[in-house]
Amino acid sequence: MVEQMLIDLKALLVEREDCDAGTVSKLREGLAQGGGQFRSLRDVTEVLKKKIESSSGAAAKRWHLKLGIASFFLGYIRQAAEHLRQAEGALANFYLGRALISLREFDDALKAFDRAEKAGYNPSQVQLQRAGIYRQKGDLHQARAILNKLTDLASHSAEYHYQIACCLLAEGERLKAVEHLEKAEKFDPTHTGVLFQLAHANDLAGNDDEAIAFYERCLKHPPLHAGVLNNLGVLYEDHEQYDKAIECYRRVLASNPLDEQARLFLKDAQASKTMYYSPEEEHAFSRFSQVLETPVTDFELSVRARNCLKKMNIKTLGDLTRINEQQLLSSKNFGETSLEEIKEMMASKGLRLGQSLEEGAQQDVRFRAQQQFSEQEQALLSKPVSDLNLSVRARKCMNRLGINTVGELVSRTADELLESKNFGMTSLSEVREKLGQLGLTLRGD
Repeated sequence: MVEQMLIDLKALLVEREDCDAGTVSKLREGLAQGGGQFRSLRDVTEVLKKKIESSSGAAAKRWHLKLGIASFFLGYIRQAAEHLRQAEGALANFYLGRALISLREFDDALKAFDRAEKAGYNPSQVQLQRAGIYRQKGDLHQARAILNKLTDLASHSAEYHYQIACCLLAEGERLKAVEHLEKAEKFDPTHTGVLFQLAHANDLAGNDDEAIAFYERCLKHPPLHAGVLNNLGVLYEDHEQYDKAIECYRRVLASNPLDEQARLFLKDAQASKTMYYSPEEEHAFSRFSQVLETPVTDFELSVRARNCLKKMNIKTLGDLTRINEQQLLSSKNFGETSLEEIKEMMASKGLRLGQSLEEGAQQDVRFRAQQQFSEQEQALLSKPVSDLNLSVRARKCMNRLGINTVGELVSRTADELLESKNFGMTSLSEVREKLGQLGLTLRGD
């Protein structure tokens, strides 16, 4: 098998005088070859900087254009914008507009696209970028109005279907959006935005293998959004590929050393590499957890004991491990006879009252009598945990622990959450913040 010859990026950007759409296409093709191509492009940027220092006039503007394009595809967006501002022509303004979109400087981006179109850049491509700007500004009506005038592009344009899909996602029409993303991917299998959205859709659906495949394809077609690397890193961790996860977070920090989320994710991934994991212990813990979830109604209890547990909202054996004898005896009509009955029931399963209580921990909210909750509190605790809009990492932890409602979440301690595989301080901080917005805390906080 003959190896593919690597595209010479130095020849493309330094030795060749012109820089046009064909140059950009060739540059993307070269970067997709992988290997040391990204490192080669970084070396080329150093040569381009020296060329700028020794040039002036029109020549300097050409070097600024090339350096701006190279910086853009390396992910150095702010540097790209600085150099593209000092270049001129349709290509310079088009990519300046794209860089400014990434920086969320939308008004300046619109002006750059206006200049690009006046200088001769493809009008329909400029219009598609404008539609994207209005969508990100929250003006879906204006975005749709632009796209409605470009329906002729539906037969061949990946960018058209991508922009339609993004509007549908903003409108909550995920299934329809995926249909357009799949069409876009057929027209352009290298469209980074399309690949990212397909990856994210599979990620949300729990199709980890497909999500990883799409995210990995994104890596070959820059510029990359930090979300690609962070999301892929989380998936790698879920599949215990910690070295790959660490590399993802390091790449984020290489382009943005101030990204605190990536820095915390990196620490979590590095810590996970040294964690001991035993499938046998996890299986034993799983069986123990099933015992704790056994309903108290499965046992032959006296009417008095059963009514007492019902009043205290105690439903499972696990609930009883988090309450002590004194708390039971404080309940009206609950005496020593009922207490011995409960203790005997617990002992039959190898459990005891108060077993899960930690010294100084607050009492679980589930042990409060139902009438102590207002209707508003009950509604809040009954909310599905999905309403918290947690990140992928935190959401998967909730699934592993079988936490479905906010009430079930606040009944857990921080230590219990941290015992879940791949759940670190970053996710814990996120959960605490989301609960704090509702005026709630984890048990023991």
